[in-house]
Amino acid sequence: MDRGDIIAAPRVRVPANALRWRAVRSGGPGGQNVNKVASKVELRVELAAIHGLGPAQAQRLRALAGSRLTNSGELVLTSERTRDQARNLIDARGKLHELLTRAQQLPRPRKATRPSARVVRRRINNKRFQGAKKRLRRTPRRDD
Repeated sequence: MDRGDIIAAPRVRVPANALRWRAVRSGGPGGQNVNKVASKVELRVELAAIHGLGPAQAQRLRALAGSRLTNSGELVLTSERTRDQARNLIDARGKLHELLTRAQQLPRPRKATRPSARVVRRRINNKRFQGAKKRLRRTPRRDD
């Protein structure tokens, strides 16, 4: 099994001693075998131990991690894609590599846009139509 460092970019590296993994029993269908074999892999990574991430990249990584991040700052990745423990560990390490790669990419800047004049006119005409429809539903007031 591949148990070395994970290198996500020239300067971003996760040392092997920052990775902890354990095998657990996989859920879901699988017959009798699912109750006997621990093929699901749970990979835990201390975010503080990742070398080379800048503050902005670390913040993006936390946002990408979402609910996979524990209160103690540990990232938990699981894989139960295959029935082989070794392949699931490789898959979980690949998921970590993917997250680190995505955290390094800058988000595309948002371009401010405006609705066209035609769309604005159509929206206002629709509002007038809806208002007139509701006005016609009212019962007329009688002046006594």
